[in-house]
Amino acid sequence: MRRLAVLALLCLLLAGFSSWPGLPNTLAAHLVAPSGASPLLPVERIEAAYTRLPTRSGHVTTAAGVPLFWRALDPGDYRMQYTWSRPADDPHGIAFDLDFDTPTAPAPAPRGTVLLLHGWMMDGGSLLPWSLALGQAGYRTITIDLRNHGHSGAGPSGYGTREAHDVVDVVAALRARGEITAPLHVFGVSYGAATALFASADPRLGAARIVALESFDNAGAAIRDMVPHMLEETGGPWTTQLTRTWLRWRIDARVVDAAVVRAGETLALPLDQVDVGAALAHSAACVLLVHGSADRHVPVAHGRALAAAVPDARYLELAGEDHLSLPMQLERLAPAVIDWFGAPACPAAALAAAG
Repeated sequence: MRRLAVLALLCLLLAGFSSWPGLPNTLAAHLVAPSGASPLLPVERIEAAYTRLPTRSGHVTTAAGVPLFWRALDPGDYRMQYTWSRPADDPHGIAFDLDFDTPTAPAPAPRGTVLLLHGWMMDGGSLLPWSLALGQAGYRTITIDLRNHGHSGAGPSGYGTREAHDVVDVVAALRARGEITAPLHVFGVSYGAATALFASADPRLGAARIVALESFDNAGAAIRDMVPHMLEETGGPWTTQLTRTWLRWRIDARVVDAAVVRAGETLALPLDQVDVGAALAHSAACVLLVHGSADRHVPVAHGRALAAAVPDARYLELAGEDHLSLPMQLERLAPAVIDWFGAPACPAAALAAAG
């Protein structure tokens, strides 16, 4: 969700909304649906990488009439080489290098299936490094582009609620086609993590394990946390700095509150009632919650609140990681995630991440 605020706030300035109530209406419009793909998402590079991989893909039209794009990758000896960094000229950006081998041997039988759910303004391809790491560990992975993202169709955003129903529909269709080998696990990031937790409360999903990275606890609260944080940031191009300066004079708690209410009215979904913790309490899956202690976009308080609300969930907090860096930390996180999926019984405590 991070780049949502940058784009929305820039549009506010360019549109010339200098008076209240113009600001809440414009901000609300950007909360209703993502305004394109994140600048952090190198779509062309990722699609080029997929041409070297033995994938299968297609669309499933959900009960809500939304066509969702899915892509499956079988296990294999990918020998992924992956590094990431923060550009020196943009402390809020991300750069990564990715290479891998194209397997020549037939794919082995999967040890299970992992469904991967992306964040706001991303798509399933943004989780390609995770697909390769899990594929190397023996899992078939299936990415889904959530509604209003990537190659999927449009529909009213649900902040994880409606998206969860979509995911359950896709899983049912792919099970019928033989694409899902049990056990099924789900891995979600940010908006996708909230979606995973909502979906896990539906017994039709049939997931054994859930890993939820940096999920929000309440959608309205997350938006109220996100916007002030974005305004406080420094650095970036001069246009972005100018935008933030201008908007700090214009946007206060009243504006954000009004935008949250108006977005909820448009979506017919009160965002202050989108309660992930309440859904998590009904999950039959073994759930691992992961959050970075330095996350100011969806502050760590959200992760701690989810863990406190549902004692049966396991909680892992990584010191120093923020909303952008946490999903990139495959070296630290992938071994713990793979161990979590592979444990014969639900672990009594969160597995430690690598130092």
